[in-house]
This record gives sequence, structure tokens and C-alpha cells, in this order.
Amino acid sequence: MSNDTSRGSGLATGDTTAGRTELVDVKKVYGDTVAVDGVSVTIEPGELLVLLGPSGCGKTTTLRMIAGLETPTAGTIRIDGEDETRTLPKNRDLSMVFQSYALYPHKTVRENLAFPLAKMDLSAAERDDQIQEVAELLEIEELLDKQPGQLSGGQRQRVAVGRTIVREPRLFLMDEPLSNLDAKLRVQTRSEIRELQQRLETTTVYVTHDQEEAMSIGDRLAIMRDGQIEQIGSPREVYHHPVNEFIAGFIGDPQINFIDRDGDHGLFDAIDPPGTAVRAGVRPEAVSIAPERNQPVTFEALITLVEPVGHSYELTLDVDGVTLTALIERLPAGVDTGETVAFGFDPADVYWFDDRSATISEG
Repeated sequence: MSNDTSRGSGLATGDTTAGRTELVDVKKVYGDTVAVDGVSVTIEPGELLVLLGPSGCGKTTTLRMIAGLETPTAGTIRIDGEDETRTLPKNRDLSMVFQSYALYPHKTVRENLAFPLAKMDLSAAERDDQIQEVAELLEIEELLDKQPGQLSGGQRQRVAVGRTIVREPRLFLMDEPLSNLDAKLRVQTRSEIRELQQRLETTTVYVTHDQEEAMSIGDRLAIMRDGQIEQIGSPREVYHHPVNEFIAGFIGDPQINFIDRDGDHGLFDAIDPPGTAVRAGVRPEAVSIAPERNQPVTFEALITLVEPVGHSYELTLDVDGVTLTALIERLPAGVDTGETVAFGFDPADVYWFDDRSATISEG
């Protein structure tokens, strides 16, 4: 997408006071299954909030309740101060992008974009102008007379986004919109979606299970597990200040190293753990080859695997039966699979967790 913000007028900026969405103790039960269990969150006008979590955590069900496609078993959903808990989807003034894109296969791109405008009080000329402006914004002008079957996955995704924004709703809802794209196109398209959302300033709720995608696109993340929100915060907050072991382990790639306090590994002989701590967490990027830094905690480890990952190397280490991961920027001579090498980390980089898995000291 182009960075040119001079084209068009109607879609240049949204109503920055619209779209404030509040979920108050929202619950959804299917038979004996509690899919969403007392979710409360406020999405501010113009914010992009990501609902993030593993499969089955309740994030899509939560999104569908905001959309009106599911009715809460209990709780309240307010949009711009109005109780919309049982309002029909068509009366909520929002648009949704589905995982499957949900385009009409026998309609052209132009007709797909026109469909949401059919019930709006627009003249034919106004409708054509709106479609043209969206097409220019998403750079799909040359696709307007093609059908979805003639488009690539990335092009279909752009059309789906175009159909979402064409009538300028007060709220965008996106359910795993990039999951059908290949890895390279996902990275490109998520930056385009973020740029577009910031330009339009439309309140957006975005569902994904991909933490890298969530971290790159969201103003705030609401991380869910078993139908509940475990933590809400900016990408930086949830990474550096996880409230429990689940958040610490879910956010970060490679995953954080968890080490039981008790054990014969001797990793924490130089550390004074909090009295209630039962487990420690050390992120792979905090573990380095000891001679490279003056690390207070050092240990010898057998390197069992070396994996290049872009401009870094991911090392799997064995420390007296404890497996750790280290992420280092360069691979010095003699550091290779099968070698025993000195590694280290700073105690300030250690997270400590109690017997309830809550964080009691942050790295």
C-alpha cells in the first residue's frame, strides 16, 4: 500500500470519538462448556486491541459476541455508551473480516465492494466514488472487474478489508484475517493493515493466535486462556512485565526458559531468590556466552543443537540434565554442537514465580 495520504477525502480519517466498546463481565456457555468466563475490557476510540491466545481460549467467541453473531449468556456489551448486548448485527454499525474472507464468488470485486453500500442512502455516483476511493486506498483499482477466483490470496484479503471499510463503520472486527496467507505475505499485509487502521483511526478488535503478529500490530493485547483474560497491556508491557508463568511463556520467541528452584543444576547458587519463589524464568536472549559479558551467574553447558535463525543463532544447551535455550547474535569459533562452553546471565534478567504461577519478581 502507498503512504500517500492525499488521495480521497471521506476515508482520510474516522470519527476519533466513535467506537468505544465496553465488555462488562461477559460470559458465554454452550451446554456444559464455558467458552468465555467473565471477560471485562474497554476498547478506546481509535485503538487497535488484539485478542490473543491459544486455540480454544475464547477469543473468537468474544469477537462474535461484539459483532452480535453470538448472544452472551451473561454480561453487557456497550458501544459508544449504548447497551448493544442483544442488538442485531446489522444495527451495530460495524464491519467484520473473516478468516475465509467471505467474498461472493460470482460477483466482481466492484460488486463485492458495493454490497455493503446497498442499504445506505447514497446515489449511484456517491456509491461509485466511495468504491473508487477504497480501491485507490488499497491499490486494487485494476482488480475491480475481476472475480475473487481470479485473485491471489493477498488480493482477496485486500478486497475483504475493502468491503469492511467501504461504508465507514464505527468498529472494525478482524478474525484471523491473515491466516490463509504465506509467511512473507502475512508480514507485509499486517503492516499494511496497521498503517490503514492508523490512518482511518477506526476502533478495531483483532483476533489472532500468532504472538508475533499481535506484538507488531496491536496498541494493546488482551491475552486469553480458558475463557478469561490473563493480562491486558501494550506489547512492551506484556513482554517485560508478565503477570504469571503463562504470559511469560506465551509471549516471546524462542520461549522463555523455566527452571525449578530446587535441583542439582547449581544455576542459582549465585542468586538470592525471593522466599516464596519456586520457579525461575530466563529469556533466551538474556543467556549469553560468558566471556562476552561480565555475567554474575556463569555455568558450563553442553551445546546439543545450533540453529541459525536469521541474523542470530538459537542454541540448545544441556546443564546437568536441564535444557536451556540461548539466543546469540554471533557464533564465535569453538561454539558448536557437541562442545562444552561457558554461558551466563545477569540476575536482574531473572523472573521468579510462586507456587500459584504468579510473577513475584520481574527480570
